Amino acid sequence: MLDIAEDLQRWAGEGRDFAVATVVAVGGSAPRHPGAALAVDAAGTAIGSVSGGCVEGAVYDLCQQALHDGQPALERFGYSDDDAFAVGLTCGGVIDILVTPVHTSSPLREVLTSALTAAAEGKAAALARIVSGPPELQGRALLVHPDAPYEGGFGAHPELDRTVAQEARAFLDAGRTGTLELGEQGSRCGAPLTVLIESSVPPPRMIVFGAIDFASALVRIGKFLDYRVTVCDARPVFATAARFPEADEIVVEWPHTYLERTEVDARTVLCVLTHDAKFDVPLLALALRLPVAYVGAMGSRRTHLDRNERLREVGVSEGELARLRSPIGLDLGARTPEETALSIASEIVANRRGGSGVSLTGAHTPIHHDVSRSQPRSPMRRVGAVA
Repeated sequence: MLDIAEDLQRWAGEGRDFAVATVVAVGGSAPRHPGAALAVDAAGTAIGSVSGGCVEGAVYDLCQQALHDGQPALERFGYSDDDAFAVGLTCGGVIDILVTPVHTSSPLREVLTSALTAAAEGKAAALARIVSGPPELQGRALLVHPDAPYEGGFGAHPELDRTVAQEARAFLDAGRTGTLELGEQGSRCGAPLTVLIESSVPPPRMIVFGAIDFASALVRIGKFLDYRVTVCDARPVFATAARFPEADEIVVEWPHTYLERTEVDARTVLCVLTHDAKFDVPLLALALRLPVAYVGAMGSRRTHLDRNERLREVGVSEGELARLRSPIGLDLGARTPEETALSIASEIVANRRGGSGVSLTGAHTPIHHDVSRSQPRSPMRRVGAVA
């Protein structure tokens, strides 16, 4: 639900009644991950998606029904062997969908609105909702903020709220969305419950070092992939807003000096496009020792070999060098800045999702890889303490 928070926050602010269908669990080759949502308001307007098109019509009807009768519902959709065009996932996967009505008079309204506001503003928060269990508890919600008391509650055993709040904080620290199984009394006692926990975290960072033409194309594709993009270069004549209008931040500073003082985390990607030893060596010597998701450096194979020798001379270990993606990007035969940016972005996505980068044609690997192989999402930290 938090993936469409901005639109839903606007609906809530306008006083609209709406129903939200959220992917709770997936199996096989399902197209969307837990947390993906489709919402329908009382006028029939729809936003979002739960399946990439396979079961949207049926889920739309479920949302309208929930708006009419005011009752949450849990539905499973899977592949239809008899008719691939029937209500089912023709890709062969299975998804469980929780449909929750949100009327202006609903007791859920306040906590859900608070969750939507946090997500729309890019603040960290985790929303926990009961997916299955006693009917009177289904759909009830609890919201966790970092270092603050939780909002809402399930209205059952008090230990349930405390346990779920603790678990939600752990999910939030890791940036995870998924389900939790426990008892109605917050342990294994009482009726079994399934709780969906959705985490909203600030967007990951992409830091592009080197204000060159290739950087301009990489900034655009980084924004398309929902990164918060920073361009850093020591040369003020090149690092300008006029050259990089889509960047979130432009920094005129020596690259390694900026990296020493800025915040990175396990989702951060660092793209070094300067291919100039005086910039690259001190920058990469620091970058390769940081707990970031990706470090790539541009340059020819000759530049790569020379740069590696320079890095060894300043004490970079072979294990640290093994983290460096250089020459940067996948082999797409790229020539233009836009093609090169696509090559780099493809490698970043493959690294994040555990993909091989090979053509799917003729391959026997999964199309959608296990999300547990994705890079963990941890709170930002200053790098000076770990350099």
